[in-house]
Amino acid sequence: MKSIIGHCNSSIAALKLSEDLLDKNTLILGEEGAGKTNLASKIREFVIASGIPTLYMDFSDPTSDEVEARYKDEHFYYMQFEESDAFDAAFDEAIKARKHIYLAVNPSYFSNKRDVKSRLSQTISKQELLENYYYFFHEIAQLGGFYTKFEDFLLYIFNMINMKKYGLTFLTQPHEIFENAQLKLLFTFLFLGRCSNANYYNTSELKNMKRNQFFYQRRMNHKTLLFNDIRSDVVTIDE
Repeated sequence: MKSIIGHCNSSIAALKLSEDLLDKNTLILGEEGAGKTNLASKIREFVIASGIPTLYMDFSDPTSDEVEARYKDEHFYYMQFEESDAFDAAFDEAIKARKHIYLAVNPSYFSNKRDVKSRLSQTISKQELLENYYYFFHEIAQLGGFYTKFEDFLLYIFNMINMKKYGLTFLTQPHEIFENAQLKLLFTFLFLGRCSNANYYNTSELKNMKRNQFFYQRRMNHKTLLFNDIRSDVVTIDE
């Protein structure tokens, strides 16, 4: 696939996917209809073309018929999570075969208690996945009750990041949890679409974003005294 997926609005520079993407974490943040899935599918295509298997978790728990057509390519391998030995066996076989798994997940399977690790958490933190797979987490804000577990889920993800060989892409709608300064340091940010409160990120540019436009920040390879330098731009993604 081509690595150019868009262009920078302030210059003639193209937006390119590179190998850096494979080991850095990406947050795609935007309202409904902003173009999050369009961008995530381009990232997924790049990861697959790089020879890395993918695990795409969709927390709207769709049936196979409800999954967007853009994901139903030759790599599409649909599974629906359930707490059963039969699912565990099928999931292990899919991992062994390095399938690109599209996993429909009901977030109610996550534990409400921080000291209790759910069977779902155990499943998606299998060592074989952590060592070999690139993760996609597609969080759906409208799901009733998801945010009652969302904070604990994010804390779990950050522990998992330290063990993963490859990165992850996290798609979500705006939520106040992303104001947390520690969270900002753990992601390479892609701010996509319009935020419900642009002050979260101290920029008025987000208020006037059109579909498939986003405020893009990336960490540069050269380090400063404290952190890697961050470069920002407004970017338009190709359809």
